Amino acid sequence: MRGRPPSGAAPTVAALVDRAARALGAAGRPADSSRMDAEVLARHLLGWDRAGWLTHMHERPPAGFTEAFDAAVARRARREPVAYITGIREFYGRPFRVTPDVLIPRPETERVVDEALRAIDERRPHVARVRVVDVGTGSGCIAVTLALERPGIEVVATDVSPAALAVARRNAADLGVADVRFVEEPLVGGAIGAYDLVVSNPPYVAEQSRQELMPDVRDYEPPIALFGGPDGLEVLRSLLPRAERALDPGGWLVVEIGSDQDERVRRLAAEATSLSPIGIEPDLACHPRVLVARRGAPPSPRLRIIGR
Repeated sequence: MRGRPPSGAAPTVAALVDRAARALGAAGRPADSSRMDAEVLARHLLGWDRAGWLTHMHERPPAGFTEAFDAAVARRARREPVAYITGIREFYGRPFRVTPDVLIPRPETERVVDEALRAIDERRPHVARVRVVDVGTGSGCIAVTLALERPGIEVVATDVSPAALAVARRNAADLGVADVRFVEEPLVGGAIGAYDLVVSNPPYVAEQSRQELMPDVRDYEPPIALFGGPDGLEVLRSLLPRAERALDPGGWLVVEIGSDQDERVRRLAAEATSLSPIGIEPDLACHPRVLVARRGAPPSPRLRIIGR
């Protein structure tokens, strides 16, 4: 068993992480997340996985580590998200590159992928090749994940940000996905009847809620990917009629929404002449999170409708 170094020796990685966790706590971070953030930053700089951490944490770090680690911790103390410091965020079990040009993928969005995969599976027996558009792709986490989880589908990913599309293209290349087409355009462009699935995690935070956001989000993540107008639904109002035109009959719409928007979103979806709202699915915290609708199909018992 590896022992701790004698008193007076240079500090171990574990000791440096302990010190960093205290510094983050003094900067106002909760104790549990301070410890986790410090460990993640240390492991990133050292190239260690969790097993490497448990094996080597009581060893002294290599030359240059302390300076690089202190700089990373200082960035986190200023509330910069860990994902932007490391440049990586896991999504659906895979590492995705992230920069300040894209929204950081969140666990809630994995529910969007779950519902999108169900929609793809439902469409596959009816079409030669399922065609998907991911609107506002950002890091590409939805589009790339769908392509990996369901090989053989056709995926188009749109975004208005060239910088975001550059990140998405790199993620596709890093993860070995060659058949996602990235297009710089708003929403679904001028497509008519081109898709079996429209999927999106649009901006849905209300502008009036800006000051209520954590500084980690408000001060660092791209506003264009966060804010959906005064009530948060501006982008969805534009997306719904365009999705109607872009979907083939029987095609699906899967969209992430804010946890307090379910009633308003249900009304908006009901106003779309050819879309049948199927349900609003919860995230893991049981908050309403994912709108599921279908073009030209009656409501299905497959999905629960929250609040009914």
